[in-house]
Amino acid sequence: MRTTEVVDAGRGRAGLVAAALILMLTVAQLVVLTYVPDLPQAEGKAFGARLLWYPILMLATPAMWWLVRRPPGGAVQLPWPGFALIMSPFLIDVTGNTLDFYRSIEWWDDLNHFTNWFLLCLGIGLLMRHARMSPRWALTVTVTGAGATLAILWELGEWYTFIRHGTELGTAYEDTLGDETLGSLGGLVAGLVVGSLGSHDNR
Repeated sequence: MRTTEVVDAGRGRAGLVAAALILMLTVAQLVVLTYVPDLPQAEGKAFGARLLWYPILMLATPAMWWLVRRPPGGAVQLPWPGFALIMSPFLIDVTGNTLDFYRSIEWWDDLNHFTNWFLLCLGIGLLMRHARMSPRWALTVTVTGAGATLAILWELGEWYTFIRHGTELGTAYEDTLGDETLGSLGGLVAGLVVGSLGSHDNR
């Protein structure tokens, strides 16, 4: 076995462990926020819907990758480090709610949007490296565009699930523009990082 294959296998195992821990910690906190009564940080945040959708969204990318990339009758080595990065924003978001950071730390929401979109798009970019996109800047542009698109879709989802009937409607417009901008910037930084790495060697 080549040295690069050994390193890739080690990274894959570490990524799998990280992804499993991220998923379990996220679901555990969502259960608490959904079913423990009288938690002020959970009020009006639609954690029942998040308990359903967050695990589905976290597992969607590994499932689709396995379905599309698996060889007939064979196994496929999944890029778990990229999946773990894609899953990590869900854990950060839920942990911020559990610790009530969104209400106690004024700048937490802004930091959260930038950091989470950086991690999300970094994971997406690592997966896109397998496509060997050329020229290199095309990968940067694609990751940035994906980040901006996902930022818009996320804000639409937030508005539909809890903002439109909640207490944050009065400030929703300004907050949405800021969140979309920070998310897009996080995607841009991730795109620049992934673009500097080049394509993944699939030989």
